[in-house]
Amino acid sequence: MKNKTYCFFSILAISVLAITYGFTKPDAVKDKPEAMDCTETAKTSGESQFKPTIENKNTPPTNKTPKGMVWIPGGEFSMGSNVEDESLCSIKGITKDASPVHRVYVDGYYMDKTEVTNEQFEAFVKATGYVTLAEKKPTIEEYPNVPVENLIAGSAVFTPTPAKVDLNNYIQWWSYVGGADWRHPKGPQSSIKGKEKYPVVHIAYEDAVAYANWAGKRLPTEAEWEFAARGGKTGELYAWGNTLKPKGKFQANIYQGHFPVKDGDTGEDGFKDIAPTAQYQPNAYGLYDMGGNVWEWTNDWYSVDYYKSLSKSKKITKNPQGPDAYNDPNDPTQIKRVHRGGSFLCTDQYCTRYMVGTRGKGEVRSAANHLGFRCVKNI
Repeated sequence: MKNKTYCFFSILAISVLAITYGFTKPDAVKDKPEAMDCTETAKTSGESQFKPTIENKNTPPTNKTPKGMVWIPGGEFSMGSNVEDESLCSIKGITKDASPVHRVYVDGYYMDKTEVTNEQFEAFVKATGYVTLAEKKPTIEEYPNVPVENLIAGSAVFTPTPAKVDLNNYIQWWSYVGGADWRHPKGPQSSIKGKEKYPVVHIAYEDAVAYANWAGKRLPTEAEWEFAARGGKTGELYAWGNTLKPKGKFQANIYQGHFPVKDGDTGEDGFKDIAPTAQYQPNAYGLYDMGGNVWEWTNDWYSVDYYKSLSKSKKITKNPQGPDAYNDPNDPTQIKRVHRGGSFLCTDQYCTRYMVGTRGKGEVRSAANHLGFRCVKNI
């Protein structure tokens, strides 16, 4: 029975976590990086592929900006990434789904300053009685070969390893934890008491959509998310500029030290786990945490070759809504949408997708303790 339960939990964890690290193939990281190979400067492909951002000059028709939101003017910009490596330790070739850089236009919109917080999500739940997917017991229809007693509500939780491990098998540091959900981020014994301003986590795509509908908002498209994160700047590596640590200071909650070892995070950025929102300087549009802390859902289906299809036209794509269907050849059975921004678990040793043009992906009915969202609103 124990082995069957473990197998079931492993399957669920894998369905969650093919996700934000954006693997192409398991052997893509077979050469374990050494600390001496790491750098603070990302390797890019030759000359810049970015053309200047052209912001719209229009302003919103009213001065009544929705509470907790900022105005994003929209405009024309170069979207994507020309970074060649997945990490600053030269893990090769995994960011190809973020290329080529291509030209996009988006209309103006409002965007939440921060990720949706625990207190905001709690207000939604109290008003509607909503129950998240992580709180619901999986059904026999979803998992017909799993014994009923093993169908337990829960979600994926980062579980550090006791010692260094090869980084080619992410299941080593993730566990499916029964009772883990937005109220109990690390399992039934944990709580969000005193963490009202922390981003809500363990949110599946449909949970994020339900909140957005209730709030009179929606999830951003991937293009809207990146335009906002760039803050009107052109082709910069991060939401805060081209330097990982301006004046020697981290600008986002990411992972420093030996990943994914227990107590391996040095906390040089001020945090060794998830952080409250708005702990670092906002970008030029007044948005906080557009890199690190928690991954954020967008509304777009994930397709590995979507950027290639857009770039073929050689035209500016206006208000792209993403591909018509999901497409991940390395994991074809999992229905995925795009994540953006990276999380507190992103590290120079393994995953540097806090770089503003890079992408993540997630199975739509799965969640984890490093996954949240923020919303946008039309004029």
